[in-house]
Amino acid sequence: MNIVLAIAALMFAVAVVAAIYRIVRGPAHVDRIVAADVLTAAIVCLLGVWMIVTEDTTLMPVLLALALFAVVGSVSVARFMSQRNDD
Repeated sequence: MNIVLAIAALMFAVAVVAAIYRIVRGPAHVDRIVAADVLTAAIVCLLGVWMIVTEDTTLMPVLLALALFAVVGSVSVARFMSQRNDD
């Protein structure tokens, strides 16, 4: 089971690095926004894996708050982009 968790953590870490690269080098604002959303999702998943490995749930409020901010941010950006395209 530890091997599976290590592989999952490694894959999420690669996703974090790829998202940071896209945020820095993204050609458009939309690419950067999507990369920030992917970065947030990967961090939430990494926190979940960390809580499983350590069997400690003290980070659960942080995980839930981060997930909530990610959803609200994604919805607000989508609304902003749809209003921008209507003009």
